[in-house]
Amino acid sequence: MVKKGTYVQIRAMILQAGERAAGIPEDTAATPLVMWVKGHLTQDSNLGEQAEIVTATGRIEQGILEEVEPVTRLDYGQYIPEIGQISSVVR
Repeated sequence: MVKKGTYVQIRAMILQAGERAAGIPEDTAATPLVMWVKGHLTQDSNLGEQAEIVTATGRIEQGILEEVEPVTRLDYGQYIPEIGQISSVVR
């Protein structure tokens, strides 16, 4: 049980694969549109179940409770040698 007021992350399905806009790439159209949102629980909830949160901007969102006290993960990917050479080429 995760207590009301705890900082969490939820996942909500925005559009199913068949509901995506026409004209987008085929592989994108075959994938549902999902959003992940962080905020504070409005009531006690369990992981994997429907939950409601209030975001930092005051929005109320609902979705499946996925993570308690989520960590911000920022990654720019693997090192790319060509990018490392750009400054010497530009000069």
